[in-house]
Amino acid sequence: MNNMVLAAMQPIPYRIERFKRETHDTFTIELKPVNGNPQPAFAPGQFNMLYVFGTGEIPISISGDPACPETIKHTTRVVGTVTRAMHALKPGDRIGVRGPFGSNWPTDKAEGKDVVIVAGGIGLAPLRPALFDLLANRKEYRRIVLLYGTRTPEDILFKRDLRRWRSHFDLEVHITVDRSMEAWRGNVGVVTTLIPRAPFDPSNAIAFICGPEVMMWYTVEALQQRGVKSEDIFVSMERNMKCATGFCGRCQYGPNFICKDGPVFRYDRVEPIFRKAEV
Repeated sequence: MNNMVLAAMQPIPYRIERFKRETHDTFTIELKPVNGNPQPAFAPGQFNMLYVFGTGEIPISISGDPACPETIKHTTRVVGTVTRAMHALKPGDRIGVRGPFGSNWPTDKAEGKDVVIVAGGIGLAPLRPALFDLLANRKEYRRIVLLYGTRTPEDILFKRDLRRWRSHFDLEVHITVDRSMEAWRGNVGVVTTLIPRAPFDPSNAIAFICGPEVMMWYTVEALQQRGVKSEDIFVSMERNMKCATGFCGRCQYGPNFICKDGPVFRYDRVEPIFRKAEV
């Protein structure tokens, strides 16, 4: 094992600076390095391996601003042993960080195009850095459209960001929920129902999609029906990653490994296996 791989396997101690509850089961932690030396800068869509000492390690996408790599943010849902232990941590507690790993959202390929961001549920977290990056270089793109769907209004993430983004005349934000409450006055229905009337030019658009796989299947189909080409659609896949270097084989996705070839894939390159449940 060479020195580069060994370095990638060694967690760096970080301190929890801030803990923010996003919804009843989702939270964001803000981390700074204990020794003052931050990890390398990350690209939108990449992930870190987070190690809760004495409990275990899991991959979580980075949800912060790529322009501020000295502080990294991770947003996750409480779904298992490690995330439950992470949820119990307090500011000042330490956590191990390895990364960043994986491929990224190709914002450079979006220059001169309409950009369509489609997020389902917690899938907005891996797309949030792409939105920061796009808005920081706003003049390079045509329309930027965010289509975001959640189960209920209470499950909406990053409400402050959404309000701020919505107030920009150069960013279109459309939100829908599966089930509405009396106070909800927005769209009701799955996120794919927003695509037919979303304001973008399908002949000159690029799309970034992240969410549950079944949501991504139908989103790809709806975008293709609008006329978006397969090579202009990018999806973020999720599998059980353990080593993050492609050694263990746990995250194999057809001929690829999610940890080193993904998590972001150009759709036409994974299309043959995209709908195979056994993969």
